[in-house]
Amino acid sequence: MSNRDDIRQRTLEAAHLQMIEGNPLDAEQIAMFEMFDRERWPEEKQVAYILGRARDASLSDAAE
Repeated sequence: MSNRDDIRQRTLEAAHLQMIEGNPLDAEQIAMFEMFDRERWPEEKQVAYILGRARDASLSDAAE
């Protein structure tokens, strides 16, 4: 199995666990996590990116 296949498999397993918990990932979220793995982002950068997206979404919702 190639590195790309490993990344895809881990992402699918994580998505399945999220679905079991009642919080399924959408296609955009899966793509984001695949990007993190593919580009080998450190955990701190991943957290900062996700928090930034959440903050931007919150500001966008508040403006509406």
